[in-house]
Amino acid sequence: MQLDQAMSELPLIAILRGVTPEEVIDVAGVLYDEGFRMIEVPLNSPNAFLSIEKLMSQFGEKVVIGAGTVTDIPNLLRLAETGALLVVAPNCDTQIIREAKNKSMWVLPGVATPSEAFAALQAGADGLKLFPAEMIGPAGLRAWKTILPQGTLLIPVGGITPETIGNWRHGGASAFGVGSALYQPGIGLEQLRQRARAYVAATENSQPS
Repeated sequence: MQLDQAMSELPLIAILRGVTPEEVIDVAGVLYDEGFRMIEVPLNSPNAFLSIEKLMSQFGEKVVIGAGTVTDIPNLLRLAETGALLVVAPNCDTQIIREAKNKSMWVLPGVATPSEAFAALQAGADGLKLFPAEMIGPAGLRAWKTILPQGTLLIPVGGITPETIGNWRHGGASAFGVGSALYQPGIGLEQLRQRARAYVAATENSQPS
């Protein structure tokens, strides 16, 4: 699945920080059933690459699979070997951005200032992860949109809840990365399903400005 198609179906990236290879398929199955089409496994999760490999085997053709917390080239190259195409970073490292594009991967670096945003876009970033989103806020995002190139993919991450999605969408957010308020290690599948439904409903009931 292409990134733009996944974004159009549901602009939510599920961040499965702490997920294990033993549970990742069941967790992803619930999320897929509820409409999620983008899944990120942060590399500081237990045996993250095995989880990513399992996801690629089971969902690789119908979900955009990737890694988060990608902060160095060796891990980026290892991720590329799994066939996963999404690279998410907490920071703006232009070397990682360029290498990801050399590997024909989609890359969403973390930015917290307009200077970082422009540097990331110049290096070839496909979109910008606004992190930590709480520090920038919807008002900050609206200000950014007045100076960034039209159509820039803006993805707040950090503290995004179903209750706050509407404000962010009104501020111009393109999509969201959702983490601990959606998934936490040890969560029951039914509780995960209910949380996923709340996010999907909040997203479908809001529109970007």
